[in-house]
Amino acid sequence: MSDTTCHMSISLDGFVAGPGQSREQPLGKRGLELHTWHIGDPRANDADKIANEWLMRPRGAYVMGRNMYGPIRGDWDEEWTGWWGAEPPYHAPVFVLSHHAHDPIRMDGGTTFHFVTEGFDAAYAAARQAAGDQGVDIAGGASTVRQALIAGVIDELTLDVAPVLLGSGERIFDGVESFGFEPVEVLHSPLATHIRYRRTEIR
Repeated sequence: MSDTTCHMSISLDGFVAGPGQSREQPLGKRGLELHTWHIGDPRANDADKIANEWLMRPRGAYVMGRNMYGPIRGDWDEEWTGWWGAEPPYHAPVFVLSHHAHDPIRMDGGTTFHFVTEGFDAAYAAARQAAGDQGVDIAGGASTVRQALIAGVIDELTLDVAPVLLGSGERIFDGVESFGFEPVEVLHSPLATHIRYRRTEIR
């Protein structure tokens, strides 16, 4: 599958992370509440299982922002290899947007983090080349997804809409002037409504 995908959990009021993201709270204040559908809540049902399979399907390469990669800001003044331990779940090249250059970091299981300082378009082009016919995923965070939506490169967008109001935090749709998608599949659970959209021609 050579499509570009993106899969995000989002609150009812449009936030994909809470305020105050930090090393201790990587998803921000109350941000974890958006993800209960796939982190062991006993109320999860078959809809959540299917949505998790969508989330975890293998991709040929990934693009993510530096804020998603880790809590370090500015110059690389300490060692950091991501939130995911020695073997991240990507098992493919990951192109990280950064204003500060860094040598690639190779992890167990086939994941290599490449740091791109030339902006989203350069990172996406590198990911497309690395992925071949296996497709690219825009992994987050909010700023990176916004850039991908504005660039019009996402073919399939999945939103897990959690019945949560965060009040503030990180949005993905600010500055996105058109939404050329239509829903093709909707799954429900007590924890989230999972909506899979496909890109359409904007009318």
